[in-house]
Amino acid sequence: MTAQDYSVFLVDDDKTVRESLAELLEAKGYTVRAFESPTEFLEEHDPAVAGCALIDLAMPELDGLSVQRALSESGCERPVIFLSGHGDLTSGVRAMRAGAVDFLEKPVNSADLMAAIERAARLESELRCRTAEQKAIRARLDRLTRRELEVLKRVIAGRLNKQIAYELGAGEKTVKVHRSRMMTKMGVHTVADLVRMTEKVNLPPSAEAI
Repeated sequence: MTAQDYSVFLVDDDKTVRESLAELLEAKGYTVRAFESPTEFLEEHDPAVAGCALIDLAMPELDGLSVQRALSESGCERPVIFLSGHGDLTSGVRAMRAGAVDFLEKPVNSADLMAAIERAARLESELRCRTAEQKAIRARLDRLTRRELEVLKRVIAGRLNKQIAYELGAGEKTVKVHRSRMMTKMGVHTVADLVRMTEKVNLPPSAEAI
């Protein structure tokens, strides 16, 4: 992903800071979307756009941690970089624990800022790849019949065909057919591959099969 394909959502109530950072980032090729208020950012924010959020930690309307929490609660995994003009170590620790990519003090060192944005871009790329993979897995799961899903949950719990047949009150040959169709629909050849795939979407094995 190039800088031209990556946006920086800049949220800072200080106009001078917004303008200077926007100028710096645009000179590096990034698309900058600057917001004076956190509320404006949250209302206009588009989670589909690739980019990171560069947020001032201390703002009168909502502090940066509250903005980060609002993004997370909305289901958005937008990478966040915090800016602080107060050198508040406690807030910095809280920010990092909440998943911030970095915590930078103002005036921001340009090299540190660029490095943080590059880390954010790599992180987001990984997140988007993982999300796309999970979506594809869920689409395959949606293609399964109810019985095939029941068989799948028992297979990933380590049950043998005859055990599955007993639990479902079905013939072993019937279970083999459901199992074969399920494995084909899921696009896997081994139980190990199936287990790894379902773990990626946190699909639990059947409680009856444990």
